[in-house]
Amino acid sequence: MSLLPVVKYGDPILRSKVDEVTDFSNIESLIDDMFDTMYHESGIGLAANQVGVKLAILVFDIGEHGIEGDKEVIGELFSDPKIFINPLIVESAGECSMEEGCLSVPEIRAEIIRAETIILQYDAMDQNAHSETFSGLSARVLLHEIDHLNGKFFTDYLSPSKRMLIQKRLKEISLTGTPTTGIIL
Repeated sequence: MSLLPVVKYGDPILRSKVDEVTDFSNIESLIDDMFDTMYHESGIGLAANQVGVKLAILVFDIGEHGIEGDKEVIGELFSDPKIFINPLIVESAGECSMEEGCLSVPEIRAEIIRAETIILQYDAMDQNAHSETFSGLSARVLLHEIDHLNGKFFTDYLSPSKRMLIQKRLKEISLTGTPTTGIIL
């Protein structure tokens, strides 16, 4: 297993829709490397195109981010990492606002409104199709990562005035990989 470089804002792979996984025979090591990279970067979700691979794969582990002390705060807590291949949102309901950030858009955070609950269809490593309901933080992370697989960033949800506030920082990220200063909107 090894760490993969995280692709930053400005790289064209992040703005293009990824390809469906049809051959499952060679993705296990990629997925292991994605988990290693996500944990190294202190992330809770990572899409394959964020490490330069144009496939519909995302990894996910909210771990302790879903709990506060012994009490669950938002959504369900996964005790183990999850892999989603060819994920598709088939239904969404409710609305929730929460601050988001992104490994590909470092040092920028913003309040984003997303669905509170989703029903997700996806393939597992055994190539079997699954359908599952997610809510709270779980749904948010999945929606964020699925957006990546479709070429979209959380910053795309910002109002035009807020997008103007971060334009300079986005340009810096595309040129150097990091902005000179961070911002929370």
